[in-house]
Amino acid sequence: MRNRKKNYTDWLRRKRKSNGQSYSENTISSYVSALTTAPARLNGVSLETTNVFEVDSVSEYSQLRLRMEQAQNFNEINKKAGNRTFQYSLAYYEEFLREFESRGSLALETKPLGERYAISDARLKLLDKNIILYGPPGTGKTYHTVLYAVSIIENKPLDDIREEAETAGYDHIKSRYDAYKAQGQIAFTTFHQSYGYEEFIEGIKPQMLADEGQENSSGDISYEIAPGIFRRFCEAAQKPIVQDQNDYGIRQDPTIWKVSLGGSGENAIKTDCFNHDRIRIGWDSYGEILNEETNYEHGGQAVLNNFIVEMAIGDLVLVLHDKATIDAIGVVTGDYEWLQDTPQFKRSRKVSWLAKNIRENVLELNGNTNLTLSSVYRLSRITLADVLSILEKKESAPMKLAIQNNEKNYVFIIDEINRGNISKVFGELITLIEGSKRLGMAEETRLTLPYSQKIFGVPNNVYLLATMNTADRSIARLDTALRRRFTFAEMMPDPECLASHTVSGQLINLSQMLETMNRRIEVLYDREHTIGHAYFIEVNKAPSLELLGHLFQHMVIPLLQEYFYDDVEKIRLVLGDNNKPEEEQFINQTEVNVQRLFGNLENVNLEDEMVYRVNTAAFEKLESYLKIYESANLD
Repeated sequence: MRNRKKNYTDWLRRKRKSNGQSYSENTISSYVSALTTAPARLNGVSLETTNVFEVDSVSEYSQLRLRMEQAQNFNEINKKAGNRTFQYSLAYYEEFLREFESRGSLALETKPLGERYAISDARLKLLDKNIILYGPPGTGKTYHTVLYAVSIIENKPLDDIREEAETAGYDHIKSRYDAYKAQGQIAFTTFHQSYGYEEFIEGIKPQMLADEGQENSSGDISYEIAPGIFRRFCEAAQKPIVQDQNDYGIRQDPTIWKVSLGGSGENAIKTDCFNHDRIRIGWDSYGEILNEETNYEHGGQAVLNNFIVEMAIGDLVLVLHDKATIDAIGVVTGDYEWLQDTPQFKRSRKVSWLAKNIRENVLELNGNTNLTLSSVYRLSRITLADVLSILEKKESAPMKLAIQNNEKNYVFIIDEINRGNISKVFGELITLIEGSKRLGMAEETRLTLPYSQKIFGVPNNVYLLATMNTADRSIARLDTALRRRFTFAEMMPDPECLASHTVSGQLINLSQMLETMNRRIEVLYDREHTIGHAYFIEVNKAPSLELLGHLFQHMVIPLLQEYFYDDVEKIRLVLGDNNKPEEEQFINQTEVNVQRLFGNLENVNLEDEMVYRVNTAAFEKLESYLKIYESANLD
């Protein structure tokens, strides 16, 4: 246990902020101290132990942490720890346990320091499949999603991408990001209160019907099961890659068809087709040539259209054996032709057989829907990946030269993840996103989707990258099921990226000004409601009193008003107005004599009040900004 506490302390020393800097020894000491002493002071909750360092199992700790956060006085203890140190240390200890549990051992004291912190391939595959960038507004979370996404797709260390952005410019990285997005390797969505399962996974959507031969809708409505953005993204990431000009003639993105050859089971038509590399269907009485004047009195119009018009060279055909199984897979290699010399089933297309007499059950792949005797129809539920898996099971090794598993990385970005109702959006997929339950992993899990009845799993090459604004919602109140399945990267304000500039003949230190305001906010509120450096980037690029005034009047002060909406005096303290003459104060205060304002107050109990007004003239005075930090001692 003592070693575990030491390991956690060493881990905090190695942990880096989003700007690459390490935590100070004072901060590390406060985190360890809070985790050591605060649990014993919680009340109104039953805990197996108050010594957190006794727990080395992630699952056990997650339950213990949840109970601690439900204590009656959790917020009070957290506040007394200062800057929510207890809350953050609880989150960091879980991150610590997850990291080293994924590497198989917590006995790190026997390993060299460099080896202890080496990020293994297993950790990257299991732990960092789902990442949340969290922090106050304006800390560069959206900026960093571009760097993270490119890092993941190119399989390069994040530090290398950051360094490239600094040396070659952010636009150099952003152009690659845009290219990957255009190729479908990156998708982006934003969660909100109305966002649901239907938009994310699948749902029943209305569709306006068009009159036959007309472009406009008839006003009638039909309903279809439509995949959501995340399901479509996963299916694209899972889709195998068909090599150009492969020996089997499979085209890019082939349609998969079910074909009945003379009915079910074994029969003469099927035997002929297997022996002569072709498929055959009937409706011979309609003749060889079909046109608009053809009278389909015996049916079959849709089937014939599929076979003659829709089916393309390079498509795949699965041959029916019975309602649950197929007995052959082939590639269409020829156009429609009429077999004049055969007595029946004269309509034919050339096929190259990839597998025959296989008796493969595809009922589950087809959404537990039986195959029918209809001669030709699309198998929309069965994917190219499903066909490839069948062929691989049948030891069709050469097929790997034509169809290969998709090894590219895909990144799905969720902005404002904390604004969505996680249970409503993810539904049963909250389990499937776990790294260990991805397709191809030892604990691979697939579920049947409720609407389409399709068997679905999350591919191992899909990464979830999300952002959350802690000023909207604390990480401590994030959905527990989601929190356990994500790793977290804290994005805090980085004043050091700002510089000193000469404005109106005087030197103004933007870095010190932002740091001073944020230190005051941490004391008056908390660190989750600090001001991000991104707000000051434009001023830092082209400093002027006009830009600075616009920033404070239209962004900084409204943000502070949102934070301290019922306490304007705290806004004045953040801005240092208590140390300025009245004309340099951003917010002036005036005491109102209620007796003079209202007159006779004999039967009314009113006391003199302070009223506050924004002083627009202060935004044009450089001294108003300089005195934000000149009176502060940050040492």
